[in-house]
Amino acid sequence: MASSEATERAVRDAGRVARLMDTRFRVPGTEFRFGYDAVIGIVPGIGDTLTTVIGLVPVLAAIRGKAPPGLVARMLWNLFVDWLLGIIPIIGFVLDSTYKAHTKNATLLDEWISRRAATTHAL
Repeated sequence: MASSEATERAVRDAGRVARLMDTRFRVPGTEFRFGYDAVIGIVPGIGDTLTTVIGLVPVLAAIRGKAPPGLVARMLWNLFVDWLLGIIPIIGFVLDSTYKAHTKNATLLDEWISRRAATTHAL
């Protein structure tokens, strides 16, 4: 099992990736937020592939932390859906901006670590 310090770092890193990739920018006068995922994704094919690779950082942290295969699969699925939506010409930017796979993955990782910590402390 990964050390407490390593799991805390993994959650921080996942949260940092999520903020940068999904919510870094706000459209003035609105609550609509988007991140580098949508911006980099403007470059057809290459951009969305690059943001998917960046999104693997939290997935690798989950694997290193011995996350259950089902959790890792859900995180990979979120990245795949994000990539697939992002490669759609023209509307890919909007879809990328609303799906927020990186935020979903950071939340999944945080919830799993919290449950694991609660179980460990209960023993």
